[in-house]
Amino acid sequence: MKIAILSRNPSLYSTRRLVEAAKEAGHEVRVIDILRCYMNINSDDPGIHYKGENLAGFDAVIPRIGASVTFYGTAVLRQFEMMGVYPLNESVAISRSRDKLRSMQLLSRKKVGMPITGFASKPTDIPDLLDMVGGAPVVLKLLEGTQGIGVVLAETRKAAESVLEAFMGLKANIMVQEFIKEADGADIRCLVIGDKVVAAMKRQGKEGEFRSNLHRGGTASLIRITPKERATAVLAARTMGLNVAGVDLLRSERGPLVMEVNSSPGLEGVEKATGKNVAGSIITFIEKNVNAKVNRARTRGKG
Repeated sequence: MKIAILSRNPSLYSTRRLVEAAKEAGHEVRVIDILRCYMNINSDDPGIHYKGENLAGFDAVIPRIGASVTFYGTAVLRQFEMMGVYPLNESVAISRSRDKLRSMQLLSRKKVGMPITGFASKPTDIPDLLDMVGGAPVVLKLLEGTQGIGVVLAETRKAAESVLEAFMGLKANIMVQEFIKEADGADIRCLVIGDKVVAAMKRQGKEGEFRSNLHRGGTASLIRITPKERATAVLAARTMGLNVAGVDLLRSERGPLVMEVNSSPGLEGVEKATGKNVAGSIITFIEKNVNAKVNRARTRGKG
């Protein structure tokens, strides 16, 4: 099987592990810088060119699309899909999960546990908005933020009002969420592949930091999750339409709450904390689904 990995940096841990796992399984694998791809969009023979070369013959594509290049990255991935290449995660699912507000609305519709979330555009609505989510302290999140950037804990109502007014004045889109005090600066990252949680780790923020992101100095450790947490993580990934996802949960008094569903979860923290070969599980999932796709095509051909 010939596999393309869309990644801007071949030296990243996640990219290197996927390359290793694919080669160990006997596949041909190539890392492609998504921003160096350009597309030939037509009805007869859609194609992708890369540094002057016409890319063709791939059986599967693994998108590792950074948040800053979501628009162009998903456009390139759609082109692969049009060419009949199996995507680990589909472009529409990635776009859906990257839109924080839309993803929360979809999770709400499926009755997935989540922090109470508010969204408004006018400063005059701020008092009622804060009341809706239970008052201060509250968590304020820029819709475009990643890795904990653009996330603020407002401990008082006055602070929340000031930050919201400032962001609204800058025309920035910001969500307001209830603060889950009992989580105590920790969350659970569940790595979902297909309909299973294959690995889970606890991420603990450093002292005095409510954000648990490893990029912000948090630590990771192995954790045993409950059946309800497992089911919530799988349902959240399925709601986004993602085959592979990192689902971030908070433990609350009313059960597991989904904070975010990540379409390109990093593998380093979860593999080192759990000792699980997550990259290998991803390649196995691709093998199974590409083979199923080929068998379906053969069956239709015989009919």
